[in-house]
Amino acid sequence: MPPHVGRGGWTWYTGSAGWMYRAGLEWILGFQLRDKVLVIDPCIPKSWKGFELTFKQNSTTYEIKVENPNNVNRGVKTVQLDNQQLAASKARIPLKDDGTTHQVRIVLG
Repeated sequence: MPPHVGRGGWTWYTGSAGWMYRAGLEWILGFQLRDKVLVIDPCIPKSWKGFELTFKQNSTTYEIKVENPNNVNRGVKTVQLDNQQLAASKARIPLKDDGTTHQVRIVLG
């Protein structure tokens, strides 16, 4: 409305995208950066069979696949980084800057 053309009138005009990013990526998909570690601890609908993410950190790419064969909301059962088993309580992926592509597989259960 004139004379306010081009201005955001309420915080939800500009802030909602940031909050949607945080809610969707961090709290639903469970994707959280903690210093040099990527933590993945999803809380998804039971009907989701899984999801995939591609994350680039400096020169390194992480291709992340989360599988939900048991139709659960949450709970990391297994974690693999480049076909090597990691501790599973929460998927903690150590981040490297080695210029390669790493495969991450997480199974919920």
